[in-house]
Order: sequence, then C-alpha cells, then structure tokens
Amino acid sequence: MKVVILAGGLGTRISEETDIKPKPMIEIGGKPIIWHIMKIYSYYGFNDFIICLGYKGYMIKEYFANYFVHQSDITVDLLNNSYKVHSSHIEPWKVTLVDTGLNTMTGGRIKQIEKYVDNETFMLTYGDGVGDVDITKLVEDHINSGKYATVTAIQPRGRFGSIDIDNDGIIRDFEEKPKGSAWVNGGFFVLEPEIFNYIDNTNMAVWERSPMEKLVKDGQLTAHKHIGFWHSMDTLRDKIELESLWNSDNCKWRIWE
Repeated sequence: MKVVILAGGLGTRISEETDIKPKPMIEIGGKPIIWHIMKIYSYYGFNDFIICLGYKGYMIKEYFANYFVHQSDITVDLLNNSYKVHSSHIEPWKVTLVDTGLNTMTGGRIKQIEKYVDNETFMLTYGDGVGDVDITKLVEDHINSGKYATVTAIQPRGRFGSIDIDNDGIIRDFEEKPKGSAWVNGGFFVLEPEIFNYIDNTNMAVWERSPMEKLVKDGQLTAHKHIGFWHSMDTLRDKIELESLWNSDNCKWRIWE
C-alpha cells in the first residue's frame, strides 16, 4: 500500500525556517520531519511513498536523490570521477517525487497523483505531523468500515493550562496542557481510489473542504480515534518542543527504536 505525503505548502507560520527550506525539511534531531513521518510508516512495513511537492520542492528531490551517498561510507576517485561504497545505512524506501505546483491546494495535489496510486487503497498524511499512530490498526479499522475514507481523529492539547475552581475560589484541579474535548483532523488517512471522484479537477480544490464534506454527506468518511501522542509542527514553538521531546526519554513517535 502506497503512502502519499503532502509536502508542498508554504509553511508561512514558521517562516523563520521556511524562508530557506520547505517545511517538511525542517530538522528534528538532525533529520527532516518528513524523514520522521516516513520512519513511522516504515516501522509498520509501508515503504512505498509518493511525495507531493510544491514550495522549494527541489530541495526535497535533492535530499532523496543524494540520500544513498549521504548515508554511506564511500571512497571518491576524483581522477576517474567514480566512487566506491563501503557500507551504508539505507532505508528500504521507494520514493516517487511529484511536482504538484507552487500554489496548488491540498485537493489539487491529491488529484495530481491519482495515476501513481494504481487504482488501489492508499494512505495519505501531512508533511508536518508525527504521532505514535498504530498504522496496522488504522488500516484494519478502515477495511472493517467498508467506507471510502478513514481519518485519524485526535484531541490536541490546549496552549494554556486548565484550572477547575469551586464557588469559594479554591482550585480543585490544574492541568498544564489539557486535551480538548473536540476531535479534529490529525491526518494519517486511509483512502480508496473512489475518493478521486470527490475532488474537482482544479488546483484550487481543498481536500479538507468540499471533498471531505461530500464524503461525510454520502456516509463514506469514518474516524480512527487516536488517544496517544500526536503533534504537528506549525510554529517555531512547535519545532522547539518536538526537538526537546526527541532529545528526551519521552519521544513517543520514535517507535522504530
């Protein structure tokens, strides 16, 4: 089953980094966040990726084009313009890199990779969110639902602490970052090829609007509730927090170790 990653957005909310690189190439622990996402899927045996490129997409192409050399011990023969590989630490990944346009919206990007999924069930996620999502269970839930689409639903933690105060002003409970009550779109979709019929053939189509709304109307969208760790990287503050988690003993998405 192929995994599609949306990696073409401008990332304006973290412009401190995206002025010089695309958002999926922002590093956590010395590796681009897209690498972390791919490692999650690879842990569950999904190694065939389609990456939808846009803003500074050439940098993502260059990263994967040079990945083998960068992960290997080599001897370079400058005179003969050749090199010899001594040992390597390579992921078992097949990566298809598709330029889907600079200003294309999410639905337009998905529509453009239709020919690459071979009319089969596939997975989809965003290039800026990590979590300890059980991909095997996600796929099982999707298959059992019999629907066209399954989205991983998460309850993100609030930015501010929650205080429970009684009538006398005494605090009964305090939680630094409580989870919200609403379930929201956490990415990590499983999709049937029928979903392409729900996306208009325009670069301005937004996956999270009309296509998903139509799927809901037709009773074809189901949720996989994920109550574990999930974190997106929307701002510099998010990057710093993810970096801190990576360097701690509490890195929940590093399931491959």
